[in-house]
Amino acid sequence: MTETIVTFDKVTKKYYRTPALKNVSIQISRGKIVGLIGPNGSGKTTMLKLMSGLILPTSGKVSVNNRAVDRRISSEVAYLSEMDIFYSFFTVEDMIKYYHAMYQDFDLEKSREILAFMELESQKRVKELSKGNRGRLKIVLTLARNVPLLLMDEPLSGLDPIVRESIIKGLLSYVDIGKQTLIMTTHEVSEIEPLLDSVIGVKGGEIRGVAEVEDIRSECNKSLVDWMKETL
Repeated sequence: MTETIVTFDKVTKKYYRTPALKNVSIQISRGKIVGLIGPNGSGKTTMLKLMSGLILPTSGKVSVNNRAVDRRISSEVAYLSEMDIFYSFFTVEDMIKYYHAMYQDFDLEKSREILAFMELESQKRVKELSKGNRGRLKIVLTLARNVPLLLMDEPLSGLDPIVRESIIKGLLSYVDIGKQTLIMTTHEVSEIEPLLDSVIGVKGGEIRGVAEVEDIRSECNKSLVDWMKETL
């Protein structure tokens, strides 16, 4: 029987009076790479923020790794935000040391390995990095944490299309699927398809479809993009 790592139980989230999520109930299985896909403003980032404890539901309950989510869930979750969260005057090495000091689960040796794979210069200041290289640094800092749940909001944003394929392979290499689950949002659906085990379609704050990517290909004889167009 497949274990569940994330549960949304009748979750509604409103910003002021505007609902971003509407009575969402879903269970996400452990040990998978899951894509959250849908148009802008559909509720994808809100779902990630709820799982990370950055925001709390207006009603309903979110659980991660059998714990009700609150601000302290960061010991179970690593969250890569689409927004930059760096100190611009820090070097890349400073950011590595900062995360190592902040999180007990941060694997320094693993971070050095991923840093080399990402071809980042450790003595470069963050303010000197291109948008793409800041994106690579965020990936390093997220994947170096040994936590059960990894959340990534548009991790390929700003990356040169030429390097995306190698970065995607890196995501596969540095996620320990035996112990970790990765949930990510992306607009690069066709590029990320080979990486995904399952997909959740979100639109208008509601879950419109859930499927295993292999079933989409073998049983429905469709690409993920075709499934997305039909479902959403």
